[in-house]
Amino acid sequence: MDNLIDEFLGYLISVKNYSYNTLLSYSFDLKDFGDFCEKRGHKKLEDVIVVKEYLEELKKRGYNPFTIARKLSSLKSFFKFLELEKGINTQIFLFLESPKLPIRLPKVLSLEEIEKLLSVPDLNTPLGYRDRTMLEVLYATGLRVSELVNLKLENFNLELGLVKVLGKGSKERLIPLGDYALNFLKNYLENIRPKFLSSKSKNFVFLNIRGGALTRQRFWQIIKGYAKKCGLEDKVTPHVIRHSFATHLLQGGADLRALQMMLGHSSLATTQIYTHLDYKKLKEIYDKFHPRA
Repeated sequence: MDNLIDEFLGYLISVKNYSYNTLLSYSFDLKDFGDFCEKRGHKKLEDVIVVKEYLEELKKRGYNPFTIARKLSSLKSFFKFLELEKGINTQIFLFLESPKLPIRLPKVLSLEEIEKLLSVPDLNTPLGYRDRTMLEVLYATGLRVSELVNLKLENFNLELGLVKVLGKGSKERLIPLGDYALNFLKNYLENIRPKFLSSKSKNFVFLNIRGGALTRQRFWQIIKGYAKKCGLEDKVTPHVIRHSFATHLLQGGADLRALQMMLGHSSLATTQIYTHLDYKKLKEIYDKFHPRA
């Protein structure tokens, strides 16, 4: 099983060009399934009974439907690979249904809460100015944190106010920068970033105190620290800021297709989750003001 998983992960790297985080997710899911098969003494991995027992085991462990659906998706991709490369029949998945998933609306911050968060970093210190710039760019572009911390100087066209991002599946997209983010970025690059430069810096835009690139884990800690200071500790994560970017654009009248391009979603269906938030707001307005609501 371990060898088959290694072959599959190698395929995802060399052929599919999947990101490191996606590979970790696949690796974790498949190892969990392999451990389950080993404990139960299952030898025929493609047996439909084996997979059904595994899904039942996940329910007993208390996993929510979203996690179970993700693990099932990982198994489907794995067995499809085995069918292509090893000739193993994967018809078992014709008999398996993914769990029905409720619509899970993303958490978002109000504009007032965004302003509150942005006001926390101390602009009189290099680290505070760097952090404010990162928050401004994050909210202005809706980038994923991994995309933000991996930005390099060549990704920006400051004259046109654009940032070029290499997202999931190595897909490039261009995103406009608002005036606030652009002004902070220009000043950061000219006056703040040079204070962090070292031989480790290369062309990374956002640097730590040793001159290397910030990690996504460290930036998550930074955001949580600022969220705690302004009383938003339970509300703020980097992805919540991405959701807030999308929701505020849509509420302001942005086109759904344009939003899809800026977020880097491969499917419009993924972007449409934000329309549910808009409908929820409309329902609140209707209930509040209609005389027969």
